[in-house]
This record gives sequence, structure tokens and C-alpha cells, in this order.
Amino acid sequence: MSVQPEELLIASVADLIGEVRHIAVGNASPIPAAAALLCRARGQGRPYVSLLQSRKHNFFTEGGVELFDCAGQGRMDVFFLSGGEIDGEGNINLVGIGDHDKPQVRFPGSFGSAYLYFVVPKVILFRTEHSRRTLVPKVNFISAPGVSEPHVHRTGGPVALITNRCLFAFDRERRGFRLQSVHPGHTVAEIAEHTGFDFDCPDQVPETPAPDSETLRLLRETVAPELAEVYPQFAEKVFGIVKAA
Repeated sequence: MSVQPEELLIASVADLIGEVRHIAVGNASPIPAAAALLCRARGQGRPYVSLLQSRKHNFFTEGGVELFDCAGQGRMDVFFLSGGEIDGEGNINLVGIGDHDKPQVRFPGSFGSAYLYFVVPKVILFRTEHSRRTLVPKVNFISAPGVSEPHVHRTGGPVALITNRCLFAFDRERRGFRLQSVHPGHTVAEIAEHTGFDFDCPDQVPETPAPDSETLRLLRETVAPELAEVYPQFAEKVFGIVKAA
């Protein structure tokens, strides 16, 4: 079966999530949300999935307040973060570029990113634009740091960065990324050309594996209709699912 780029990313993120108890996904994140729902479909109802933009897949009633409490109590295993800029140490910038009072570019704001980055054990960074504009040598403003000094207690942090071109694994001890796989149709040379930060690269880099037929079946038959409640335009564009009126 032919595989769309979005389906490859969803399946790859689901594989990164692995076996966990609770996945939370913030707003405006259709691919991470679909990956979380795919994990639940594979696990026949487990793990628990909280989609903050959903009425059906969200037990929180006070939004961020309960989300932060849940994370601080150690009851959230996976979360997703992105940024207008991401650098080679896993720092993210959600504030802006240029002078803080008169920025050239203004991003949506940090919200609880720094807190969640510190307390959620597995944070997956996600960016659909892989360019030197977004993956930079050093972010203009650190909304949330990817690494901390040894004396700083930290249970959470980044484990990977997935983009529209490739998958990077994050090494907390080395404080940097390692190229894990390259998506079909892309090359290692292309990744180097479009990445602003340095990264480790093995001699042989595998191609990101395509989802198998069972994964595609779950995505298209089970996940897509559920996703349509929260992300109707994405579900229609990628899967042809039209949300019921």
C-alpha cells in the first residue's frame, strides 16, 4: 500500500513512544495526536491518551492546571514540544527572534514548556519544517532548556527530534543529537545542508521504515475517525475522513 508522508511520521512517532502509561498532547498537534491514538489502538485501550483540544479524549476539566499537576506527580510519561527555533542542545524558542521588546518575529509563547521539559520523562520534539531557519546553531531565546547542569534535579527531557526529513535521537550525556534515520526520498547530505546545528552521524544511516499493513489499517480505520473530532481538516486531507455534522 502507498504511504503518505504524514502516515510515515505518525508511525515513527508511535514507535518512539513505545510502551507507556499516559500520553498527553497539546494543541495544534495532529501528527503527535494521531501517533498517541495509534499507540492506544495497538494496545487495545492502553496507554491512556489525553488530547487537550478534545472533549472526548481528555479527562482534564481545568486545562493546563490539571495537566501540570498530573505531570508533576509523575503521572505523565510522554509529551511533545516544538519551537520556532530548536538548537543542537535541544533548547527550544517559543518567544521570538530579535530584541525582546521589539522582536522581528513573535512566536506564540512558552506557556508551560520549561516546566514540562523538566518533569516529563520522555519529551519528543517535533518540527515539520526542517530548515536552517528552524534548526539553528543557537536559539535566540531559551524558552525551555534541553539539558541541565549535573547539580540540577531533572527527571525529564528530550529523547528525539523528528522532522519532515529525518529522525534524530538525543543523547543527554553528550548534550546533542545523532542522526538516527532518514525518511524515504531524502539523503544524509540533504539533512546536513538544511540543519543549522552540528550532529553526530554514523557511517551508515538507515532509511526510516515505512509502516506495515496492520499499522496502516489501524491508522485509516480506527485512528482517522477519532482524529476527525479534534483535527477535521487534517483527517480529511490525509485520510479522506469527513467529520459528521
